[in-house]
Amino acid sequence: SDVVLEAALRRCGVLRVDRLSDLFDLAGVLAKQPRRPSGRRLAIVTNAGGPGVLATDALVLSGGQLAQLSNESLTALDAVLPAQWSHGNPIDILGDADPERYARTIEIALADPGSDGLLVILTPQAMTDPTTTAQRLRQLAEASSKPLLASWMGGDEVARGVAILNAAGIATNSYPDAAARLFIALWTFSYNLRGLYETPALLPEADEGAGARAPDDHATGRRVLERALDEGRELLSETEAKQVLAGYGIPVLDTRLARSASQARAAAEAIGFPVVLKLNSRTITHKSDVGGVWLDLASGEAVEAAFAAMASRIPEQCGPEAFDGVSVQPMLQRQGGLELIVGSSLDPQFGPVILFGSGGTLVEVYRDSAVALPPLNTTLARRLMEQTRVYHALQGVRGGPPADLEELERLLVRLSQLVLEQPAIREIDINPLLVRPGDPVRPLVAVDARILIQPVAGATCPLPRPAIRPYPSQYVHHWRLQDGSPVTIRPIRPEDEPLLVAFHRTLSEESVYYRYFHMMSLSHRITHERLLRICFTDYDRELALVVDRRDPDYGEHRVLAVGRLSRMHGSNDAEFSMLISDPYQRQGLGTELLAQLLRSGRDEGVDRVTAEILHENGAMQRVCSKLGFSLRSTPEVMEAWIDLATASLPGDAVPVDLVDADQAGPDPVGADPLASRVST
Repeated sequence: SDVVLEAALRRCGVLRVDRLSDLFDLAGVLAKQPRRPSGRRLAIVTNAGGPGVLATDALVLSGGQLAQLSNESLTALDAVLPAQWSHGNPIDILGDADPERYARTIEIALADPGSDGLLVILTPQAMTDPTTTAQRLRQLAEASSKPLLASWMGGDEVARGVAILNAAGIATNSYPDAAARLFIALWTFSYNLRGLYETPALLPEADEGAGARAPDDHATGRRVLERALDEGRELLSETEAKQVLAGYGIPVLDTRLARSASQARAAAEAIGFPVVLKLNSRTITHKSDVGGVWLDLASGEAVEAAFAAMASRIPEQCGPEAFDGVSVQPMLQRQGGLELIVGSSLDPQFGPVILFGSGGTLVEVYRDSAVALPPLNTTLARRLMEQTRVYHALQGVRGGPPADLEELERLLVRLSQLVLEQPAIREIDINPLLVRPGDPVRPLVAVDARILIQPVAGATCPLPRPAIRPYPSQYVHHWRLQDGSPVTIRPIRPEDEPLLVAFHRTLSEESVYYRYFHMMSLSHRITHERLLRICFTDYDRELALVVDRRDPDYGEHRVLAVGRLSRMHGSNDAEFSMLISDPYQRQGLGTELLAQLLRSGRDEGVDRVTAEILHENGAMQRVCSKLGFSLRSTPEVMEAWIDLATASLPGDAVPVDLVDADQAGPDPVGADPLASRVST
């Protein structure tokens, strides 16, 4: 599937081009242009109207925006340009523009706060000086924080100017429309990478420390799926499908099952008219195709008549097994709202795929949807929504209130969790998902749901694996400090970045030195660019565990320690590193965290774990010795290693109350916070 391939490339931060010429042009731009645009707004300076219009058309058709010049910029341009200039963007400075007019215009355009980049177009005319203009542009580009592209048109006449620009690292293109598309490619590249490495919001239900795992009744959904598989079915009834969704915190419409006309009438009266009657079937996928949906029933008599009609017609048309009563639901669509579709399917190569877009009965007509690969976090969920046209409607139209986009993000995250945790699900179709902007009680509700399933054992072909490894919740471990405080040792997640900032503020200089073998300032340790590499891990190559403590009074989380296993390239060996907050040292935390790292590494197929420890870090050496490491002294460091295949780790057979070696008191050398170093 091409759309799934596109989603996979986007998730990796890969830019895709359709023409071979674009490949070389884009490679040149990325190599020469170190600055990335923060948005899609482009300012265009040109000495000819036609090329400016071509660039504008290409910009807009590629998804960009023409920068809106501020009043201050317009006033400044009026002061330096002839009266006949375009008085807007594109900034047409007329055909007699000399290098000085170019320079003044470019300086103003770069300073405008409404633009994210600048394209300068030059066509050879009577007063044009391509070489000197290129020299002035080079000087201005050095001081600019925005990306700057150039289109010097004219072949041999402008060759010297092009050479000057290329030597200065300014990307050039002979065609202004191609240059505009390259700017959008730059922005797309930056936008995709920011989406991957933005710190997502933490879901409220993740407080227990198992990633996005919710405290909802997942077991209920699992039992529904197992029962249907035992019966040899491939389709859940609507009632069963909604039970599965509700178990993962996805809000579903109040749906009551009725197997007689009187039960249907009683359910409708309890819900309140008007109501909808839908066929409850374990064999029919599309209920409306067989007359299995009756809308806007306003009385008990109408409900009974609709039930009788379905009970007589559907068994005749589709067989007696097709009719298993009806579901009675309130008629929410009359109360207004936007209809969306969300769901999932299995791609044979990339595994589970999440779908979001415009829903309702015209979903196949509008074809407004986008796909993404799970697992999703809130940031990736928002980026998925942004790819659709209906996203603009969700932000509010014609003065109406916006939809609860944060709740939509959380719903998509829960859906991705569902499909990863329940491999028996082949397809989910929630259509419509009714969005009611301004409703504080039920901003979202799944009106209809369809789930197709498949056997997960004994299949001829293995199920497609997820393309991206989900959160390894099997390594979540609950433990208690010596003072009895409960903590959770769990794999790190992207949402932990703010917690790591607070964690680093608790570290002494000795702890930092023992971990990194040199001093590192706090401001450097907590930069977003550094922490994103720590929090956004590929669990196949690197597994980091944090010790998470939740304040019982305020509910706030605090990271007490971080441990990490990093695989060595081309082998099954790994290096470990560990760092513990100073106030929580000497409470048995170091031994327990390292033991958990080793157990997790063994489960991941790691054969051997090594570390380098400073000679003066006696506490860490004692912890390693206690867990079975071999130690060897070298002139620079103590080398530690352990073979996991033969190691006997605490807690392998029965839980053991470990007492950390560092509780024996400080090392005679001096301060000895638990820390080890991994080579990077």
